[in-house]
Amino acid sequence: MDTRQPTTPSSPVGVHRVLEPVGSSLPQAARRLDTRPQVWPDEVRIDIETLNLDAASFRQLHDKHAGDGAAIRDEVLEIIASRGKMQNPVTGSGGMLIGTVADVGPESTLGLQVGDRVATLVSLSLTPLAITDGLERWDGSSERIPATGHAILFGRTIAAKLPDDLSPELALMVMDVCGAPALVSRVVTSYAARGLAPTVAVLGGAGKSGSLSLAAARQSGAGRTIGVVPFKAEADLLTDSGLADQVVIADARSPLGLSEAVAAAGGPADVTVVCVDVPGCEQPAILSTAEGGTVIFFSMATNFAAAALGAEGLAADVTMLVGNGYVPGHAALALDLIRSDGAVRRLFEARLAAG
Repeated sequence: MDTRQPTTPSSPVGVHRVLEPVGSSLPQAARRLDTRPQVWPDEVRIDIETLNLDAASFRQLHDKHAGDGAAIRDEVLEIIASRGKMQNPVTGSGGMLIGTVADVGPESTLGLQVGDRVATLVSLSLTPLAITDGLERWDGSSERIPATGHAILFGRTIAAKLPDDLSPELALMVMDVCGAPALVSRVVTSYAARGLAPTVAVLGGAGKSGSLSLAAARQSGAGRTIGVVPFKAEADLLTDSGLADQVVIADARSPLGLSEAVAAAGGPADVTVVCVDVPGCEQPAILSTAEGGTVIFFSMATNFAAAALGAEGLAADVTMLVGNGYVPGHAALALDLIRSDGAVRRLFEARLAAG
C-alpha cells in the first residue's frame, strides 16, 4: 500500500476529504468522502476490526428489510461504497468503530501511536471509511459488524485507547453511547449544586444509553430515578438491576399514556432523558417534564422541529438539550460507571452475550 503523505493542504475538520459537494460542506453533511489510505500530515489511519451501527440506524434498516440479514448487509455495503462513510440516508446517523492505529501523520495531535487499539468517539457518518472484506463475517442480525478495511481520523477527530481491563466488545458498547451519561451527569449535578435532588425519568431505561444515564443520574445526586420501558421483559430486567427507583411500562410515543405513567411513578420529571430509537417521542417527553425542567434528546430518531413546535404548542417552559455525543471526559466517565456500578455492567454484559 502506498502510504506517502499528500502534499496538498489539509483541514483539521476534514474539509479536504469532501468530494461532493467540493468546498462547501463539512464531512458530516457531504454526499461523498475521499477514502484514500494515504494520510495527510495531521491524520491517522485505522485498520478496522469492528463497526458498531447506532441503534436508530440499525432499527431502520432492520425494519426496511423485514430482518433479512443479507439485504441489510448489502445496503450497508452500498452506503459505504457510494458515500465513503457509513451514514444511513434515512436517519442521517452512523455509529462508531474499533481498530488498530496503522499510520500516524507527523503533525497529528491525537496522542496515538501505531499499534494502539482504539475506539473512535465520533460518528461513522463523518468518518472516511473503506471496506475490503464485503462484510462476509456479518449476518446482518446485530449492530456489531466484524469488518476489514480502514478509516481515517482528522486532526480534530476524537478517539480513545481501549482499556486493558475490559473486553474490546464491552468497551465499544460503552463508548458508543458515552455522551449520554456524561451530559446527564452534568445536568443533574447542576441541580444538586442548587441544593435540589431532581426526579429523572429515562425513556428506554433498559438500553445502553438509558441504563448508563440512570446510573449517572443516581451517582450525580438524583432524588428519584424512573425507568420507562415498552415491554414487561425489559421492565423485569431493569427492576432486577435496581438502577431505577421506579420502573414503568409505557409507550414513549403516547403523550397521555407516558405522562400519566411518569406521574404515577413520582413525576413529572425534572429531567427527562430520551434514549429510545423510535420517532414520535418528542411531545410525550415534553408533557412528562415539569415546568422549568429539562428534556435531553439522545435519540437520532428525534425530530427536532417537532420538539420545538411541540413545546410551543403545549406552552411548556422546558429547556431542551440536544445530546451531541461529546462532553469532555465522556469516555472515562462511562467506563468508570461500568467498572463501579455492578448493575449497569451486568445489563451490558447480558446484552453482549445475547448478541
